Amino acid sequence: MEDRVTHVGGFRPPEPVSGFSVSAGLTALRRAAVLHRMSVAAFVRSLAVCGAAGLPGPGLGLVPRAVRGVRALAARQRELARRWTGVEIPDPPGPLPPVPAGSSGAAARYRWIMGDPQTRREYLWVLTDPVAGGLLAFLPFALLLSGAWGVFLAFFGVQLSAEWDGLWYGFVPVEGWTTATLAGVLGLLQLPLALWAAPRIVRRHALYTRAMLAPGESELMAGRIRHLAATRSAAVDTQMAEIRRIERDLHDGAQARLVAMGMTLDAAERLLETDPEAVRGLLAEARQSSSAALEELRDLVRGIHPPVLADRGLTDAVRALALVSPVSAEVRSELAGRPEAPVESAAYFAVSELLTNVAKHAGAGRAWIDLRYDHGMLRIGVTDDGDGGADASRGTGLRGIERRLATFDGVLAVSSPVGGPTMVTMEIPCVLSSPKTTSC
Repeated sequence: MEDRVTHVGGFRPPEPVSGFSVSAGLTALRRAAVLHRMSVAAFVRSLAVCGAAGLPGPGLGLVPRAVRGVRALAARQRELARRWTGVEIPDPPGPLPPVPAGSSGAAARYRWIMGDPQTRREYLWVLTDPVAGGLLAFLPFALLLSGAWGVFLAFFGVQLSAEWDGLWYGFVPVEGWTTATLAGVLGLLQLPLALWAAPRIVRRHALYTRAMLAPGESELMAGRIRHLAATRSAAVDTQMAEIRRIERDLHDGAQARLVAMGMTLDAAERLLETDPEAVRGLLAEARQSSSAALEELRDLVRGIHPPVLADRGLTDAVRALALVSPVSAEVRSELAGRPEAPVESAAYFAVSELLTNVAKHAGAGRAWIDLRYDHGMLRIGVTDDGDGGADASRGTGLRGIERRLATFDGVLAVSSPVGGPTMVTMEIPCVLSSPKTTSC
């Protein structure tokens, strides 16, 4: 069953590493084994990059594909570090740089790799991780193996020492049953030591990975500037499209009715003296046109900023959406105040678009909307029991919501396996600047 996720928010809190717990130690040992296997994968990736860069032939050849494999492995390491230890490793501030045209030879390929700071860091990491990361992840198992060897020597050390003409266990020469027993005791002590050390080594591995992969402050700032430029451009485009829509609606709707009403009144003025009955009919027609124009203006204003949103806040505005939705929708809100008006408007129209998608495409019978505020973040979840298969990369609805939220540094997460359910989560950083106007 496929699960398409645009952005993953939230993770299971890491287990504390203070104290000693056998279960935590065993879990950490399994994680260390995973990290050690990933160091082997890093060795394979390093061979792929070096081999692709050294292959004869024109152009960069297979280097970009090999570097993308390294980036995917690094992303996996970031995810494991965050989920297992809580160590946050920032993602790359930008995509891979474009491949320069007309380049050939190993020197040009390495210039392409080393020219981008993030690509260079990931290349150096994949070269060192098989040694540094692999040895670090193997330390708990080295303690286990050493402890098991000490216990083995407690029973067979004297015999082996006689056959091998001398035997040492660390700093203990195994020469008789006394020293063999001492080796066994030391070995037994290393077994719980391995369980105690494993969680700390996993965390140390995460810190080492962050030191190797985390971008510098200047790169993060540059990525932030690029993101702001892109979201500003998207916001300007969205604003201009909204202005054109308003102009079109005014021209085709209320303006046309007002022009027609003016012509009707002009005709009534000409017939006022000669045909009062006809004037009465024209005035009734003008009154109908004015009522229709007023209704269209109200609808237009409602589409720009709904009155219920301005008067009652986000919770009641979303409840109003749920009441008129073709799909039965349940709203749960834990908002203790109101976000800023632009954030509130963006959240409202995002929920409106999602409910429209549920009604049109999901084949759902019910939907659930959850509003909450936590640690400076407005979190909105929309879940339906439909057919699933929603994908932000297809269609314009979800992409439009992503662009709308990106203006406020918000994110959209979509989990929609085929067969359902579909869960859409939105997170928008904001502050609750005014008290709530409705009970939740």
